[in-house]
Amino acid sequence: MYTKIIKPLFDFALSLIGFVILLPLFILITLFLGIANGGSPFFTQVRPGKEERLFTIIKFKTMSDARDAKGKLLSDAERLTKIGAIVRKTSLDELPQLLNVIKGDMSLVGPRPLLTDYLHLYDTFQKRRHEVKPGITGWAQVNGRNAISWEQKFEYDIWYVNHLSFLLDVKIIFKTLQKVIKREGINAVDSATIEPFQGKY
Repeated sequence: MYTKIIKPLFDFALSLIGFVILLPLFILITLFLGIANGGSPFFTQVRPGKEERLFTIIKFKTMSDARDAKGKLLSDAERLTKIGAIVRKTSLDELPQLLNVIKGDMSLVGPRPLLTDYLHLYDTFQKRRHEVKPGITGWAQVNGRNAISWEQKFEYDIWYVNHLSFLLDVKIIFKTLQKVIKREGINAVDSATIEPFQGKY
C-alpha cells in the first residue's frame, strides 16, 4: 500500500510544496546559470526510470560546453563554472528534479537514475534497481554518494529496493539534509563527477 498509494502522494505533495517555497531561489539560480552558460541554465538528458521506462531528467547546468582546439569537450573539472561549483556543492543542481517528481517520473527517494548507456551492462542483480522509481536522493547518496565505488552503489540501491518503507524514506530525507549541510560526498576523488560505469566490477 505504501509503495503504490502513499509514496506517490507523499512525493507529489512534498515536491509541489517544496517547489513553491523554493521558486524565488529557482528563478535566481536560473538567471545566474543562464548568464554563466551563455543562455543555457538547464541540463536535460534521457534516463531510465521504473521498469527501464525512459524519461527526460532536468537539472541545473553546472558545466559549460567548453572544448579544446580539436573540438573535444574539456574535462568535467575544467568545464565546471564558478557559479556551477557553488550550485553543485550545495546540491542545488538537483532542485529542478522536483518537477520530475511532480510529473511522476521520479520519487523523492530511490536509486539515482543513471545513463541509458549503462542498461546493457547491468547483470540480473544490478537491474533490480529499476523495480522502483528513481529518486532525487537515495540510500547510496546518504552513504557516500560520488565518493563510493560502483559496487557499493549497487549494493545500497538493491538494499533499498528490498527494504523500502515509509520510515526508511523519512530517514533518508533527513540524512540527505545533513549531508547537504555538511557537503559530504559531492564529488568523486580528483573528479567533478564519478567515473563512468564500465560493467561488471
